[in-house]
Amino acid sequence: MPAKRVVAPSLNPDSKPKGPASYFPSIEKTYGRPIQEWLDVAVAGLTAGETHMAVVSELKSAHGMGHGHANAIVAYAKAELAK
Repeated sequence: MPAKRVVAPSLNPDSKPKGPASYFPSIEKTYGRPIQEWLDVAVAGLTAGETHMAVVSELKSAHGMGHGHANAIVAYAKAELAK
Protein backbone atom coordinates (compact mmCIF):
# COMPACT_ATOMS: atom_id res chain seq x y z
CA MET A 1 0.00 0.00 0.00
CA PRO A 2 1.52 3.37 -0.98
CA ALA A 3 2.24 5.89 1.76
CA LYS A 4 -0.30 8.66 2.18
CA ARG A 5 0.75 12.13 1.13
CA VAL A 6 -0.86 15.48 1.69
CA VAL A 7 0.01 17.88 -1.10
CA ALA A 8 0.61 21.49 -0.16
CA PRO A 9 -2.06 23.82 -1.53
CA SER A 10 -1.11 26.27 -4.23
CA LEU A 11 -1.81 29.67 -2.75
CA ASN A 12 -2.99 32.49 -4.95
CA PRO A 13 -1.19 35.72 -3.98
CA ASP A 14 -4.27 37.71 -5.00
CA SER A 15 -6.55 36.07 -2.43
CA LYS A 16 -6.17 35.52 1.28
CA PRO A 17 -6.11 31.82 2.28
CA LYS A 18 -8.49 30.70 5.01
CA GLY A 19 -8.07 28.34 7.95
CA PRO A 20 -4.74 26.71 8.75
CA ALA A 21 -3.43 27.50 5.25
CA SER A 22 -3.50 31.19 6.16
CA TYR A 23 -0.36 30.53 8.22
CA PHE A 24 1.56 28.88 5.37
CA PRO A 25 3.18 32.00 3.80
CA SER A 26 4.43 33.09 7.23
CA ILE A 27 5.71 29.58 8.02
CA GLU A 28 7.71 29.43 4.79
CA LYS A 29 9.16 32.90 5.41
CA THR A 30 9.98 32.26 9.08
CA TYR A 31 11.53 28.80 8.79
CA GLY A 32 12.94 28.95 5.24
CA ARG A 33 11.52 25.61 4.12
CA PRO A 34 8.57 24.90 1.82
CA ILE A 35 5.25 23.90 3.36
CA GLN A 36 5.44 20.54 1.61
CA GLU A 37 8.39 19.55 3.78
CA TRP A 38 6.51 20.43 6.96
CA LEU A 39 3.39 18.59 5.77
CA ASP A 40 5.51 15.51 5.06
CA VAL A 41 6.84 15.59 8.64
CA ALA A 42 3.32 15.95 10.05
CA VAL A 43 1.84 13.20 7.87
CA ALA A 44 4.66 10.82 8.82
CA GLY A 45 3.85 11.30 12.47
CA LEU A 46 0.08 11.12 12.07
CA THR A 47 0.16 7.99 9.91
CA ALA A 48 2.53 6.37 12.42
CA GLY A 49 -0.19 6.74 15.02
CA GLU A 50 1.05 9.82 16.85
CA THR A 51 -1.58 12.15 18.26
CA HIS A 52 -2.17 15.66 16.96
CA MET A 53 -0.43 17.20 19.98
CA ALA A 54 2.49 14.76 19.80
CA VAL A 55 3.22 15.88 16.24
CA VAL A 56 2.84 19.53 17.27
CA SER A 57 5.32 18.93 20.09
CA GLU A 58 7.76 17.28 17.68
CA LEU A 59 7.63 20.25 15.31
CA LYS A 60 8.20 22.60 18.23
CA SER A 61 11.03 20.71 19.93
CA ALA A 62 12.89 19.21 16.96
CA HIS A 63 12.44 22.12 14.54
CA GLY A 64 12.01 25.18 16.77
CA MET A 65 8.59 25.97 15.39
CA GLY A 66 6.11 28.11 17.30
CA HIS A 67 2.94 26.51 18.63
CA GLY A 68 0.52 28.29 16.27
CA HIS A 69 2.55 27.41 13.19
CA ALA A 70 3.00 23.79 14.25
CA ASN A 71 -0.68 23.44 15.08
CA ALA A 72 -1.71 24.90 11.70
CA ILE A 73 0.44 22.39 9.81
CA VAL A 74 -0.84 19.41 11.78
CA ALA A 75 -4.48 20.57 11.60
CA TYR A 76 -4.24 20.98 7.82
CA ALA A 77 -2.55 17.59 7.37
CA LYS A 78 -5.06 15.86 9.62
CA ALA A 79 -8.03 17.37 7.78
CA GLU A 80 -6.62 16.37 4.39
CA LEU A 81 -5.91 12.81 5.57
CA ALA A 82 -9.53 12.53 6.73
CA LYS A 83 -10.84 13.22 3.22
